[in-house]
Amino acid sequence: MRAYGLETPYVHVIFTLPHDLGPLALQHPRHLYSLLFRTVAQTLQDIAQTPKYLGAEIGGFAVLHTWGQQLHHHPHLHCVLPAGGLAPDGARWVPCRPHFFLPVRVLSRRFRRLYLEGLEHLYGQGQLPLTGRCRELVEPKPWQRFLTALRDKDWVVYAKEPIQDPRHILQYLARYTHRVAISNHRLVSLEDGQVIFRYKDYQRGHRLRTMALEAVEFLRRLMLHVPPHGFHSMRHFGFLANRVRQEKLAQCRVLLGHATRLHTREEPVAREMSAMPAREPGAPCPVCQHGRMQLVKTLYRQQAAWDLSVPAPSLDTS
Repeated sequence: MRAYGLETPYVHVIFTLPHDLGPLALQHPRHLYSLLFRTVAQTLQDIAQTPKYLGAEIGGFAVLHTWGQQLHHHPHLHCVLPAGGLAPDGARWVPCRPHFFLPVRVLSRRFRRLYLEGLEHLYGQGQLPLTGRCRELVEPKPWQRFLTALRDKDWVVYAKEPIQDPRHILQYLARYTHRVAISNHRLVSLEDGQVIFRYKDYQRGHRLRTMALEAVEFLRRLMLHVPPHGFHSMRHFGFLANRVRQEKLAQCRVLLGHATRLHTREEPVAREMSAMPAREPGAPCPVCQHGRMQLVKTLYRQQAAWDLSVPAPSLDTS
């Protein structure tokens, strides 16, 4: 992650699908979640390129979460981006205004329009077989009424104030990129067939509360958030897209005038170890001087997730 960090403030923007789309998303998660990634990336780039808002090429990554604190189905996309972008001529870095990135109302309307256009295209191509709770939408008239109701809603987009210290973005990445619906520290107990867990009550000042669910209901809610096989829940777009990232980041760093990577608290130890001569297996640890060095396994860099601008390989139908 540090390899594509920039020494500039970052912004965190969240796009949420309306509750009405929940049943459809559960029937066709691959189509609807992929559409969510595409439309959010296009929304952010379209509005950012508009001169009166920013007038720049932006880049970032998006992470899909499908849960709320009580494990209900709540699909939303967390987007993290540098608070600015490249000027159209590529000659300068364009920062966003202080404490403000892009207007959320404009983002919301563009997001709603693009997503519903994409949804209508999927329906017209016959890629959304409708059964169960969605069976009534099979005919064109009920489907159009469904879309009209969605157009009349305000779609939720939330933008946090830019994070001034870029090192915080590393902490954010560690928390969010591979998070699951519920972590072990929130589980309290399993007693008499009930699972008790903690959750934050956002409607009452983020107070920490506990909830008890029958074990079967707990498992049902948990299984709502298992992604389709092979589906990438984190994707990159704009100048952080895989095919242009290396070139564009080098350009950004030149314009921002800073070093090629962020400084972290691990660097002193890394510098200390790199300055020491290579140790044979079984030699004392160069840091603590107590443990013995032993090669257990060699980890190679994993292939990055496929970005939105490059077609997925044949093995991945997301």
